[in-house]
Amino acid sequence: MISVRPPAVAGLFYPAAAAELRRDVAALLAAAAPAARAKPVPKAIIAPHAGYLYSGPTAAAAYARLVPARDLIKRVVLLGPVHRVPVRGLALPAASMLATPLGNVMVDARAHAALSLLPQVSINATAHAQEHSLEVHLPFLQTVLAGFTVVPLAVGDASAEEVAQVIDTLWGGPETLIIVSSDLSHYLNYAEAQLLDSDTAQAILDLRSDISHEQACGGTPVNGLALAARRHHLTADLIDLRNSGDTAGDRQRVVGYGAFVFCANNNGKPHVH
Repeated sequence: MISVRPPAVAGLFYPAAAAELRRDVAALLAAAAPAARAKPVPKAIIAPHAGYLYSGPTAAAAYARLVPARDLIKRVVLLGPVHRVPVRGLALPAASMLATPLGNVMVDARAHAALSLLPQVSINATAHAQEHSLEVHLPFLQTVLAGFTVVPLAVGDASAEEVAQVIDTLWGGPETLIIVSSDLSHYLNYAEAQLLDSDTAQAILDLRSDISHEQACGGTPVNGLALAARRHHLTADLIDLRNSGDTAGDRQRVVGYGAFVFCANNNGKPHVH
């Protein structure tokens, strides 16, 4: 039986009208396109999950890098932190499709089956019902990719190793993209946020797996990706770093946003710092 998880934050984090949403995403991607030109397609990205008014330009910087792989990427493993419902481990949705104003995305059934063997993975419809950290990425994916299935994982109380094990299980080849959804610091003033976010960005570039939730709300999946990236010989690059004080907010209480891409080392050797 087909079940659909309806959008929870359409009209709040991004436009609810399909035409407006399509236009906004296209404009964000067009602005990011020049910097992405002739760059390698990443295996994994980290991108933020705030409202598009605030973090849309930063997310678009990462998504613009996927355009050359429009017809190649067929499965997206999407990991984001829970904000409303506590979860032990990682949670898949009960729904077989996720809806946005741009249409429905099929949840990957074979990945569901593979993850059922891992004790840290459960099915939890409540955790997904109102969660925005995964949903806000779907319109970007629906725009840059021709057709894909998604493995949406709401990440709660889990170790970096537990997250990395899930990522390893679904690693696949060039048809599989890994996305970690995370903002950076929260509610510091502009100067404080710049300092902390710069340190956090360097930790991500160093593939450290000890990033706290004060540094990044998606610290748990970020740490898991860092472990997996080391094992699979990826190198991280920072492509955008800013905060809400740079986009649409005041500078007294800002939220930090970073876009990172992870690509294979040219020499095929492990990343070591």
